[in-house]
Amino acid sequence: MTGFGSGTVDLDTPKGDPGLFGPRSATWRVHGDFNSMMIGGIASLLMQMLHPGALAGVWDHSNFRADMGGRLRRTAQFISGTTFASTEQAEGLITRVRRIHDQVQGELPDGTPYSANDPELLCWVHVAEVSCFLDAHLRYRNPYLSASDQDRYFAEMAMVAVKLGATDVPISKREVAAYLQAMRPKLKADDRTREVVRTLLSEPAPNALLVPFREATMHAAIDLLPDWAKRMHELDISAPRRSLARVGALGIGAAIRWSLTDGSAERAKRRVSA
Repeated sequence: MTGFGSGTVDLDTPKGDPGLFGPRSATWRVHGDFNSMMIGGIASLLMQMLHPGALAGVWDHSNFRADMGGRLRRTAQFISGTTFASTEQAEGLITRVRRIHDQVQGELPDGTPYSANDPELLCWVHVAEVSCFLDAHLRYRNPYLSASDQDRYFAEMAMVAVKLGATDVPISKREVAAYLQAMRPKLKADDRTREVVRTLLSEPAPNALLVPFREATMHAAIDLLPDWAKRMHELDISAPRRSLARVGALGIGAAIRWSLTDGSAERAKRRVSA
């Protein structure tokens, strides 16, 4: 699901390299749980596309209708690679994304120009992402993560946003909350937004065994959104379905942690300690 089987990113070498963050970082703790990261990742995509510039980049420059699964894998690979791969490989992934962003530009339907290299747009994409990752971690992995570690997570991850070209990146939970509130007047949902959402939420599971995981992840991601974002998307789930989604996500998360004995975090730990 993350595409690491392709060999694009090598998590095992060079020995001793801690990568951009290292095993004692808050980022390794938050990003180390596959289930909560998938839930947070879907929620972050739903958040990101509420920005007209982010939506236009997907609409104009991606084959999302035919390859939404590929887009999800590439996003997961970037997050996992910049977190757990060696320093050189993490920097290489960032450079590759910057090169892709150089080609992503155009005009919104009202004629306003947009560019994926716009520092303000990059900041929005980043904050939508990390806020959802942390919310998912708190709900589905560790609700007792300290306030200082939560702030440390935002401060650490701001480094990646800055390397991508973002500016004025919030670096604490308080700053992130204030930023999201300030951005709300700039967000919108229209027919194009709803089409991308339908495509995302109807993406089939890679195989029959993963259908329950897909269903639980999608419902948990919708449930994770702030209420105002749910209203904008016209997405909501009833209280009974919300309870089922949370119980299902918790149960599937436990099963994944039991079965996923050689994930990205474990491989990276072995590399660092070698």
